[in-house]
Amino acid sequence: MNVNNMKAWLDKDIPWEDVYNPVTGKTIQRKHFLQDPDTGMEVMVVRYPAGVFTPPHTHPCAHGMFVISGHLRTHDGTYGPGDFVWYPQGNIGVHGATEDGPATLVFMTNKPFDLTFVDAAGKPLQPGP
Repeated sequence: MNVNNMKAWLDKDIPWEDVYNPVTGKTIQRKHFLQDPDTGMEVMVVRYPAGVFTPPHTHPCAHGMFVISGHLRTHDGTYGPGDFVWYPQGNIGVHGATEDGPATLVFMTNKPFDLTFVDAAGKPLQPGP
């Protein structure tokens, strides 16, 4: 058994990255911890400011969110610390923080991450300028 392949990422060593959303004009933050070279799966921590959300979109991967703090608002309900939400690949979703405060989440995917904004019928949108 090979025990020398373990890796650890220290939160203090990973800076917050601003991620601008061209559809809402708002910015969220993330810390990108891992993208597995074999599967493409990713793990990051995402922080939504109070009231900021990602409008209807899809991902080419399944993905989950574990709420660390605050409240995650989705198209299907609101979830608090310790709750876990899973979206199947291709699912149209809306998620972000509630108006009462920011939300911090562990965000994970089962393969490489990408995001496509969609309209009410699920058709892809082109981001604005």
